[in-house]
Amino acid sequence: MKRSTLSRTGIAMVASAFSLALATGCSDSGSGSGDSGKTAGSDKPTTAAKALTEAELKKRIIATGDVDGYKIGAADEAEPFASSKDDVKVVDQKCAPVAYVVTGFAPGDSSAYVNRLATEQVASPSASSTKSLEDMTDEEFEDAMNSIHDSLGTTATFVSLSSYEGERAQKTMTSVAEAIKGCSSGFKATAHGDTQKFSKVEAEKASGTGDESLAFAVTGVADGGKYLVHGEVVRHGDSIATYYTMSLAAFADDAKASDYDVPADLVKAQAAKLA
Repeated sequence: MKRSTLSRTGIAMVASAFSLALATGCSDSGSGSGDSGKTAGSDKPTTAAKALTEAELKKRIIATGDVDGYKIGAADEAEPFASSKDDVKVVDQKCAPVAYVVTGFAPGDSSAYVNRLATEQVASPSASSTKSLEDMTDEEFEDAMNSIHDSLGTTATFVSLSSYEGERAQKTMTSVAEAIKGCSSGFKATAHGDTQKFSKVEAEKASGTGDESLAFAVTGVADGGKYLVHGEVVRHGDSIATYYTMSLAAFADDAKASDYDVPADLVKAQAAKLA
């Protein structure tokens, strides 16, 4: 789609869709996703260790200054899809690990969990007019639209860390891998009467960091339109890092939907803090 074809109505719809996606991804209890770089369920032995506490995870999750070009903040800037993991109901239970990731919760039965929102920093678009879109001349509207379009590539990534007792981290990775494979035709998640529909789950190439890594793309359906989000799940011993990334461009322009992914710099920075 050329930027000149994005209508006034289209801009409003894009903003609405992005707000909806943020609502499904924000919570103090989860976010992330996955396919394979190092195969999930690998028989590489892990040393039994006590699961990290929430306080310990907070020290290890990325913060502003750990990675250039991103602002790291609290992940509670929008209303969560559900207030707790128990509120999320998935029709097909094998899809639950992926459903938890894209509705804001840890993929497995974790002992502790923390998350953050990493927002890509770009130059702010210049405001060509203080008028409402309806009152702009064609030229003013074109300028405003171009500025908005130029900022669409910005990504927002929910980064989370969860810790597990015993072999639960490995079992969680196996369950995520099975969900990616077994839920290719999508799934539905419901909480408090609200339903989120996802029409497709596709495995993607993961970063290969950590002891095991998985990546996937999920196609969501909202207000008659579709949007694409990407995620990665990485196991570091008895802890799991998840990354759930969305881009406004994916809502505004189908041609841009595949032009972004989970930012490699974020994955690398988080892995370094867990090493």
